[in-house]
Amino acid sequence: MASQEPAKRQYVNFAYYKVDPQWRRLPKDERDAGKQEFIRSIEEYAGKVIVVPYTTVGIRGDCDFLLWRISYELELFQEMTSKMLATGLGQYLSTPYSYLSMTKRSVYVDNHTHEDQEGRRLKITPGRSKYIFVYPFEKTRDWYLLTKAARQGMMDEHIEIGHRYPSVKLNTTYSFGLDDQEFVVAFETDSPEDFLDLVMALREAEGSRYTKRDIPIFTCIMKSLKEMVDTLGG
Repeated sequence: MASQEPAKRQYVNFAYYKVDPQWRRLPKDERDAGKQEFIRSIEEYAGKVIVVPYTTVGIRGDCDFLLWRISYELELFQEMTSKMLATGLGQYLSTPYSYLSMTKRSVYVDNHTHEDQEGRRLKITPGRSKYIFVYPFEKTRDWYLLTKAARQGMMDEHIEIGHRYPSVKLNTTYSFGLDDQEFVVAFETDSPEDFLDLVMALREAEGSRYTKRDIPIFTCIMKSLKEMVDTLGG
C-alpha cells in the first residue's frame, strides 16, 4: 500500500505598510491611477495567494494597512511585493513590520474535541470577521525545559479559557527558524470586547508566566482592496 503524502503546509505573511505623506500631495488623477495599479498588482495573484486586506488608519500611527497573505509558495510573496512596490502607490510605501510564519499542527490539542479546533488545521480560512488582532509571540526558554506533561497541563487551561469565547477565532502560525518571533497569532472576531476579555482572562492563566514577548499588537479592520486604499486619504 502506497504511503500517504504528508499534508501541505501554508506559508503565512502579515505585511504592514505605511504611506509617505508626500503621496497625498500628488494630483488626484495620479493618486487614483496609482491606487488602481496597486490593486491590479495584487489581483494578478488570485488563485495563487490568498490576500485579506485590513486598514489600521486612525488606529496605529506607525502603519496604515495590513495585507494578510497565505500561499503554498514562499517565493510568491516576494514576486507580489516587487510588483506592488513598482506601482504608483507602491513607490510611496514603506514596510515597518512584516512577519513570516507557517501553519503547523499543534502538539497540545489531542485532549480537546472542540469543533474546528484551530490547532488541528494546516489550512487557514481567513477573513470571516470584521476585526483581526495580530501580534508576534515568544515563550521563555524555561518553557521549553519543562516536561511535556507540565506544558500540556498549562495549555489545557489556556485552551479551556479560549473556548469560553466562541466569538473569537484563533489562528496560530509558527515562525521557528523563519523569523525573529516563535509564533504569530491572529484573532478574528466581530466583537472586540470579547477579545479584550479573553486576553485579560489569559493573563491570569499559569502559562502566562512563561510569556517572553507578545507585542506589538495590531488592531485591524477588514476592508476590500479598494476600500483599504481609499482609507489612505488620497
